[in-house]
Amino acid sequence: MKKINNMVENSVKEYSQNYISDKDKSKLKKDIKEAVFAIVFLLSGFIYGKVFPNQEVIQGSIYLIGVAIIGIPVFVTAVKGFLQKDINSSMEILVSIAILVSVLDGQYILAGLIPIILTLVHFLEEKSIMGGRDAIEGLKKLQADTAIVLVDGDEKEVDAKTLKTGDLILVKPGMSLPIDGIVKSGISNMDQKSLTGEALPKEVKQGDTVYAGTTNIDGLLTVEVTKAYSDTSFQKIVELLEGAEKMTVPETQIVDKFMTYYLPIVLVVAVLMWLFTKDISKAIAILVVSCPCGYMLVSSAPIIAALASATKRGILIKNPSFIEKLTDVNYFVFDKTGTITNGTLEAVDFHLVNAETNEELIKTAASVAHGSLHPTSKSIMTLVNDEDYDKDFEITEIVGNGVKGAKNDDEVIVGNSRYIKSLGFELPEDISTEGTLSWVVKNKDVLGAIIFRDVLRHDAHETIEKLRTLGVNTIAVLTGDNTSEAKRVMAEANIDVMHTELLPEQKLEKVKEAQKNNLVAVVGDGINDSLALSEADVGIAMGAMGSDTAIQSADISLMNNSLDNLPFVIELSRKTKATIYQNIIIAFSISFVMMVLAATGLVTPLVGAFLHNIGAFIILINSGKITKKK
Repeated sequence: MKKINNMVENSVKEYSQNYISDKDKSKLKKDIKEAVFAIVFLLSGFIYGKVFPNQEVIQGSIYLIGVAIIGIPVFVTAVKGFLQKDINSSMEILVSIAILVSVLDGQYILAGLIPIILTLVHFLEEKSIMGGRDAIEGLKKLQADTAIVLVDGDEKEVDAKTLKTGDLILVKPGMSLPIDGIVKSGISNMDQKSLTGEALPKEVKQGDTVYAGTTNIDGLLTVEVTKAYSDTSFQKIVELLEGAEKMTVPETQIVDKFMTYYLPIVLVVAVLMWLFTKDISKAIAILVVSCPCGYMLVSSAPIIAALASATKRGILIKNPSFIEKLTDVNYFVFDKTGTITNGTLEAVDFHLVNAETNEELIKTAASVAHGSLHPTSKSIMTLVNDEDYDKDFEITEIVGNGVKGAKNDDEVIVGNSRYIKSLGFELPEDISTEGTLSWVVKNKDVLGAIIFRDVLRHDAHETIEKLRTLGVNTIAVLTGDNTSEAKRVMAEANIDVMHTELLPEQKLEKVKEAQKNNLVAVVGDGINDSLALSEADVGIAMGAMGSDTAIQSADISLMNNSLDNLPFVIELSRKTKATIYQNIIIAFSISFVMMVLAATGLVTPLVGAFLHNIGAFIILINSGKITKKK
C-alpha cells in the first residue's frame, strides 16, 4: 500500500511540477490510485478464475470490487452532472451507462477496463495540454522570490514578499528583480525580453524605472522599492494571463448548443443498435467512443496557444474580444505622441514674449515639468541640468492640457495653446511653425513658448500599410497637439483622418462617432487615452510595461512600443478563430466516424476506450500550429 502511494506521488510530482493547482493534483492522485487498485482486483479475479474455474460467484465478486473502486466516482460525477444539467459531465454519463450495461451483461473485465483506460488516456492528454502552459508558468518563475535588502549599509537576504515601499535592495549581475523600483545608484543593462519581447537589453541608470521579472545583466544596482511584491506590474500581468487562459469565445456556443442534443442522440443510437443487432458490445462501443473529450478543448487549446505566442512577443491579451472583434476591425484610431511618433520631442526653437533669455524660459518651465510624466515635460527636462531649476513648487498635472505649480505667491503654468487661452491669456498669432508649442506662464506674464518637433516612428508608415492590406479601411489620429504639427505627421504617415487639439473626453466622443458605422480599435498610451481605450471595440495600449492604467483599461497591452505587433495580433486573432472553427469540424467529424466504426463492429469497446481520445489529440496538434512561426 505504501509503495503504491509513493509511486503515485512521484508520478504526479514528476508530471505536473507546478503546472496544476493543489486541488487538481489531489484529484489526479486519487484517480491514479483508484485505477491501480481496480487493476489489482481485476487481475486477482482473472487469476482466481484460472486457479478455481468453478468458483464463478467469488470470481465475479472480486471483479465487482474492482469495478466499484473505479466506477463509483464516475457514477457520482455523472449523477451530479445530470441533475445540474452540466454538459461538461457528458463523458462521465456515457461511461457510467457503458459500465452499467457491461456489468448487467456479465462483462466484468470490460466494465473495469473502460474507466481504467480512460483514466490513462486522460492522464496523457492532460500532460500534452500542460505543454501549452509553459509560457505562463515560465513567466511566473522570472520574478525572484528573495531579495538583498540594504539596512544601514549591511546586506540581508529576505523574502521578497516582505519588501515595503521605500526599502533599498541590492541587485547584483545575473539577478532577477522581485519588485518594481527606481534605480538610486549604478548603471547596468537589463534583459526585459520576458515582458517586452525585445531581444536587445536596455541600459538603466539613476532615476530610471526597473520592473519585476526582468534580469540585471552586468552592473551593480541599488533600487528603491516603489511597489509591494503583489502589486507589481509583473504580478498583474501574470494574474491577467491566468484569467485569460480560462477565456471562452462565442464560437464555443455552437458546441454548447450541440452538446445539449448530443447525449440523448448517442443514447438513442446505442439502444437502436442493440435492438437491431442484438449485440450489446456494439452498443457499449458506441457509448465509449462517443465520450466528448475533444469538445472540451475546441476553444481552450487554441486560446492557450495564442496566449503563449503573444506572450513571447510582449503582448498581454486579457479580453476574448481579441478573437471575436479584432478579426473584423475596419477602423483604427491612434494617439499621436508616443504612438505614431516616438514621443521623444526635440526642442527646435524658442519664441520669447516676456522672458529675456531662452535659459530663463527653460528653467521656469522645468520648475513644474520635472513633476510630470508627459512626453513634452520629459523633453523640457533634457534641456536643463539637475541643479539649474527650482524644485520646491507644489505641482498639479492637468491631463490633456499641461502642468502647473505653486510656491508661496508664485505660480508657473506650462501648457498647450488651447489651455493657456482658456485661462484668459492672449497669445501671439504670428507664430508660423510645424511643431508642438508649450507655452510658459509665470504669475500673470506669458514668458514665451518652447517649440518641439516629434519624429515619426520608423515603422509607422509600414505598419499602417500592413493594416490596410488586412482590411482596415480608415486610419485616424486623435491628438491634443496643434493642427500644423498634426498635418505634418498626417502627410508623412499617410493618415486618412486627423482631429487635433482634443481633450481626453473629446477623443472619447470621436471614438463613439466612428463606432456608429465601424468596428473600432483604439491604440494609445493608456494614460491620457484611458477613456477612449475603454470605449473602443478593441483597446490596445502601447508601451504598457509599468502602467497599471494601460493594463486595466485596454483589452490588449503591448509591453513594448513595436508597431509591428498590431498587424501580428490581428493575424493571430484570425488564425485563432479559424483554428477554433477547424477544431469544431474535427471534433464532430471524428465522433461521427468513430460511431460508424463502432456500429459496424470494427471498433470494440476496449479499442474504443483508447481511440475515443484521438479527436482530442488531433485538436491539440491543430491548435499547436498557432505557435509556429511563418
